[in-house]
Amino acid sequence: MNKKIRVLVLMGGKSSEHDVSIASGTEILKNLDTKKYNVLPVIISKDGTKWILTDSKSLLKRKNIISKEVTDKDIVLRSSKYIEGVGNASIKSVDVVFIAMHGKHGEDGNVQGMLELTGIPYTGSGVLASAIGMDKEIFRKLLVPQNLKIPKFVTLHANEKYPNFKKKLGSFPYFVKPVNGGSSVGASLARNQKELDESIKLAFNYDDRVLVDEYIRGLEVTCAVIGNDNPIALPVVEIRPLKGEFFDYESKYTESGSEEIVPARISKGISEKIKKMAIDVYKAIGCKGFGRVDFILKNNKYPVVLEINTIPGMTPTSLLPKAAKAEGISYSQLVDKIIEYATEKN
Repeated sequence: MNKKIRVLVLMGGKSSEHDVSIASGTEILKNLDTKKYNVLPVIISKDGTKWILTDSKSLLKRKNIISKEVTDKDIVLRSSKYIEGVGNASIKSVDVVFIAMHGKHGEDGNVQGMLELTGIPYTGSGVLASAIGMDKEIFRKLLVPQNLKIPKFVTLHANEKYPNFKKKLGSFPYFVKPVNGGSSVGASLARNQKELDESIKLAFNYDDRVLVDEYIRGLEVTCAVIGNDNPIALPVVEIRPLKGEFFDYESKYTESGSEEIVPARISKGISEKIKKMAIDVYKAIGCKGFGRVDFILKNNKYPVVLEINTIPGMTPTSLLPKAAKAEGISYSQLVDKIIEYATEKN
């Protein structure tokens, strides 16, 4: 009988996406085959100071993780105990860490760097690709030499004089978001000067740099990529927000918040172009394991790269599992593949 693989699922953390991370981690736990894996769920508290080792059964009983009413006290279960981190002697024999963390301190290379020091294999991209993927400004600048179309944008730093947006970006509306961040936290659409001032102020609550983009009208689509040296693109997903004007936090993580159509209702030619671009983006920044590239189809025809998610959401409503399902890959098979890629790259 083959020895079980010991998987530590790491979730939570000091991020505005703390709750989304726990929802992703919980869904991963639900789909890890206990005949193949011994699973250790670890939650990092919202302030980043506590590492909480719990058990899968208790965590899976929790509902409505993505809720303002849920606190760390609700997540710390009776079976929990505090540990010192992945280097703790009690969990030293971990074979692989499945990183289910999103946003700052989880998706930006910090956790990846720590795990590099321990020598423990981990899922997803390495330190550099993770850092580039999180920094939307650097990410976009790296795509320019690759001839990959990106929006016109302006980067703002705190306490600096704002430029003439109309001269650089054209007329309103504009799209505003933090440079570092995900799940559309702190992102908003500005149709006039008053809304622009409010949007910039909101985005600065989450980062010390803010992007102001030209607003591109068109279909929102996304394309997931899996693999290491020879990655493949999964079917393109069409995103139709139902609760907002764009694919915001509420649209992403609430039931009936959006309609995701797989495969997207676009021509085969456009779909293949998006898939190729997604792989080119993935390779350009050195991604591993899995990722998801977001696009806007200008005039519903021309793909423009918006950003990459090096640790895409894995919640029940997330886009990567839906794209994998359309490709004939179940959620359990998807997490198997991600774990295989993690051990392969090391």
